[in-house]
Amino acid sequence: MSTSPRVVVHRDKQLLAEAAAARLVTRLVDAQSSRGSATAVLTGGSVGTGVLAALAASPARDAVDWSRVDLWWGDERFLPSGDPERNETQAREALLHRLPLDPQRVHPMPASDGPDGDDVDAAAARYADELAEAARREGAREGVPTIDVLMLGVGPDAHVASLFPEMAGVHETERTVIGVHGSPKPPPLRISLTLPVICSAQEVWLVVGGEDKAAAVGLALRGAGAVQAPAAAVSGRRATLWLLDRAAAAQVPPALVRLASP
Repeated sequence: MSTSPRVVVHRDKQLLAEAAAARLVTRLVDAQSSRGSATAVLTGGSVGTGVLAALAASPARDAVDWSRVDLWWGDERFLPSGDPERNETQAREALLHRLPLDPQRVHPMPASDGPDGDDVDAAAARYADELAEAARREGAREGVPTIDVLMLGVGPDAHVASLFPEMAGVHETERTVIGVHGSPKPPPLRISLTLPVICSAQEVWLVVGGEDKAAAVGLALRGAGAVQAPAAAVSGRRATLWLLDRAAAAQVPPALVRLASP
């Protein structure tokens, strides 16, 4: 079941990152209280990494039992392990190396120097198998484990994860993970979750800052189609949150903004 979007606007990128980090702590603690563990899907980009950095700086992070958190990624640049452009590398530097995580519960997407070499489609299938195995252990039926919160950025072209407008990935309904060829944003090879997986999450948060994203955010929230604006097709089962700074919210229909910070 999809949910209607709720828009929360913060004054600037820093306040946006800090508020999203605090919200993430609350969501993970709630999930652990209800089912013993929690699962989050991380995003990259400057704002996504900023959220992780804000969490690293927050004493509130200690409220979470990080040994019982599973971490996945929504997409990844298909580059060698440790490459500074990889979302995994940025996440580890911003936050993960400071947390008492269970290494077996951290699930980075495969790198181009991994067991599948430069075969991005085989690497994507490997990640799909990892998701399916986690789902089997949980008893889930859809090939994807329960995702408590899935965070996304939005590109200036309204792409999410590595699902770009007018490209084949936005049409995928069968596979959970795909290899992306010819990405309009370098590097050309990427791995991405698909829209059905994204929309299977309990909560989806689109965390967006900057005036260069305003047109894309406005387009998605004004009812554009998935092919034109993949961000418009995203929704969570329990909640769909657009967490924005004022610059990114400049073209949002005013009726959608339910809460704004001072």
